[in-house]
Amino acid sequence: MSTARQSSFKNIRVYWLAFIVYWGIVLFGYDTGIAGGVVKAQYFQEHFGLLRPDGQVDEKKNNAVTSNVVSVLQAGAFFGALGSAPLSSKIGRRSTLAAFTVVFLVGAILTTVAGGPNGLAEIYAGRVISGVGIGAISAVAPAYVSECSPKEVRGRITGCFQIMVAIGVMISYFINFGVGIHITSGVNIWRIPFGFQLVPAGIMAFGLLTVKESPRWLASVGRQNEAIANLAYLRKDSVDSEAIIHEMAEIDAAIQEEREARQGLGIKEAFFGKGNFIRFVIAFVIFLLQQWAGQNSVNYYAPQIFESIGYVGTKQSLLASGIYGIVKVVATTIFIFFGVETLGRKLSLFISAMGMGIMFYIVGAIEKTHPPQKLQPGQTLDPPPASQAMAAMLYIYVCFYSMGWGPLPWVYVSDIFPTRTRHYGLAFASASQWLWNFVVTKVTPDMVSDLGYKLFIMFATVNVGAMGLFSLLIPETKGRSLEEMDIIFGAISEEKRQADIDKQEKALDETHATRRGDFTEEKV
Repeated sequence: MSTARQSSFKNIRVYWLAFIVYWGIVLFGYDTGIAGGVVKAQYFQEHFGLLRPDGQVDEKKNNAVTSNVVSVLQAGAFFGALGSAPLSSKIGRRSTLAAFTVVFLVGAILTTVAGGPNGLAEIYAGRVISGVGIGAISAVAPAYVSECSPKEVRGRITGCFQIMVAIGVMISYFINFGVGIHITSGVNIWRIPFGFQLVPAGIMAFGLLTVKESPRWLASVGRQNEAIANLAYLRKDSVDSEAIIHEMAEIDAAIQEEREARQGLGIKEAFFGKGNFIRFVIAFVIFLLQQWAGQNSVNYYAPQIFESIGYVGTKQSLLASGIYGIVKVVATTIFIFFGVETLGRKLSLFISAMGMGIMFYIVGAIEKTHPPQKLQPGQTLDPPPASQAMAAMLYIYVCFYSMGWGPLPWVYVSDIFPTRTRHYGLAFASASQWLWNFVVTKVTPDMVSDLGYKLFIMFATVNVGAMGLFSLLIPETKGRSLEEMDIIFGAISEEKRQADIDKQEKALDETHATRRGDFTEEKV
């Protein structure tokens, strides 16, 4: 058996944990993709009064409702992400995920049963409550998975986050497509898409019963025996093995250093302690840039975006969106499993930014020189060659996105924070993501209507100018353990860290030697 296969089999419990936890991330992707198709359905527009007396869509009212249905999820997620930090620190990663999965289920049920004169208000309320759950899950899940993963495959396992997001988005597009071509009226136009949320949420709720708590969190709250037992379980190794003792010693050394340096200090020290502030700046900026890369505008409003470049009609725009979702899943999966630990974080982000920018410049140029033909209601037309070219550029664009700025921000922020402040760091990063997510989704319908080709030029400039430069400035984290991040960011010297590791290894060796001696005496 090859070393790679042995390693995968040895880490099978970590992969299982990631698989279960990331069903919550499928919800993240699904909920971000589903609303754009639902609000575009003609019956939805008729039922909630978004059409003028002449049967035409009231663009201003439609944009307002569309942006509200999509963006209230992000508003709830912002507060859920922030609220998850103290709870995750107090009760642990697994219990926090279980609690917020229940919160999500309440919101999903409310959204699904919405109907009647107050239906739109019920959808708004359900989306906000679901958003609180998704925001917390998006903050806690990557920290949980990262803390349980060995450094050799941490980037790959943590990066599965984005694969699950992409799968969720793809599923939402095809459910919208199926509903769009088979159901033309009735409340099932939104009840089926919103109701499907209960499937991944249910899988996650029951799956959490089969996984262990984070060893790093257990060690940080003084539950040492449980921590080393869970670490050995996840690594499929003995608690007495040299590898487990060394990894546990590294974790303990980092936690002990943080306790000594920050004894009696709270949130202020977490943000402004030595080597910490720059990590929070990076976490905030990386998601600000990710949200203004253009990808989420396409994610949330794919049918509208494809219609704007010439894919008119429900079937054409939804099918083009579905193909986009498939391309995104395939590209993300290939990169996570074959590229993330090969190219490194910096180079992947830089190539991704340049590729995305070039594709958007091309789309903007084509739309400027070959604007899509405006059709009358009910009129259909096969997409012209210029529209097909723009669609092809968007498919290539999402390949570049999937090899860098899609999965890696989550991987990177999971990398850089120490155990004691990781829950604050991930909550802060996730809150930044949801804050800018909310802003982008709120303004995108109006930008699509008002800017036309200039929208793509704007996103292209952000990709090349801001994201490309940022990629070159951040430190590389590929192949470095979570505990080594303190050295990279200047919180401690390499010499001091090694001395602390040696001290902890010696203490653990003596402890296990004593246990083995006691066991031998009992046998005799």
